[in-house]
Amino acid sequence: MTMGGVARRLRLGMVGGGEGAYIGGIHRHAARLDNHFELVAGSFDVNAERGHAFAVANGIGKARSYGDFREMAAQERLRGDRVDVVAICTPNHTHFPIAAAFLEAGFDVICEKPLTTTLADAVALQAIVEREGRLLGVTYAYSGYPMVHEARARILNGELGRIRVIQVEYPLEWMASAIEAGGNAQAEWRTDPKKSGRGGSVGDIGTHAYQLAGFMTGLKVESVCADLATFVPGRVLDDNAHVMLRYEGGARGLLWSSQVAVGHSNGLRIRIIGELGSLFWAQEQPNELVVTPLGGVTSIIKRGRADLSAGAICRTRTPPGHPEGYIEAFANLYAGFAEIVQARIAGRELLPIGRDVPLAQDGVKGVAFVDAVVDSHEGGSVWVRPAYT
Repeated sequence: MTMGGVARRLRLGMVGGGEGAYIGGIHRHAARLDNHFELVAGSFDVNAERGHAFAVANGIGKARSYGDFREMAAQERLRGDRVDVVAICTPNHTHFPIAAAFLEAGFDVICEKPLTTTLADAVALQAIVEREGRLLGVTYAYSGYPMVHEARARILNGELGRIRVIQVEYPLEWMASAIEAGGNAQAEWRTDPKKSGRGGSVGDIGTHAYQLAGFMTGLKVESVCADLATFVPGRVLDDNAHVMLRYEGGARGLLWSSQVAVGHSNGLRIRIIGELGSLFWAQEQPNELVVTPLGGVTSIIKRGRADLSAGAICRTRTPPGHPEGYIEAFANLYAGFAEIVQARIAGRELLPIGRDVPLAQDGVKGVAFVDAVVDSHEGGSVWVRPAYT
């Protein structure tokens, strides 16, 4: 983006993500990493005083620290130096009203996942995006890793042949006991259906696994069959989910998400098996992709090689042997969102970093998946077709 012929950073506003909010810090680090954004405004906390104190501590003037998102949208809209993009770092049940307010006020938006708590709201947001011609990016962060893009390129190029089996899992241990009863704010809202939506583990982390499988393979799910469990007494939402998936073209899938898997810190892993070979990727070793051709030798393909796909190369910052991780993957999403905005303003074609990033339609698919999974379980683990795939 230019001002008087000089490139400038996009002005970023943030709703939520204040003191003590883990994900807010991740967004701020990711936004700064490639120097595309400058945080200039925000409504950082439901408690206005805490929000103002956080803004001042982070170098944001009082004039651009707002008591709530409605005030922020109304006031920023009038400024000559208004924010370009607004990041939403709040609990699920607030995503719809915040995103709708800023989109309708003419702002581009980056939103945490799942996009909304209801499918109707997700579809409504996509309609606003299409009507207003704005960006709505959704932070499915794991699709920002270079080797995830390398896997996608190899699969779409036919290296594995016809896909037969997809196994994806996302186990965590952090909610293995009732920490929400002890005042853990992050667990509190995630176990409240009024704030989290219909899905517990399946909405919080199962949607990441679902999106990753679809992104890497390019396949659409035809139907799901789910068995949900709530192991910790007192919870009303699932904290463990097993889901069978039937994909277009005949592929079969298994998805496991769990918030109570003792011994697993962030165990997102995926295996994709085709008629000609297989791929394996694990989030805790994200710089490597394990490739096995039929009848051949298993190879470990490492991030940073010059012969990787364009999608992997444009998301790589450091040479081989210098690990890149979660912050960098998240930053790749921010770089992609920035490229979409900058290309639109300049009237030019997208550079590779702006392609294959999760947008509004991906958010809709995630919410539709949660609905289908819960419907399947409540119907006695019957096969259910998601409304959007």
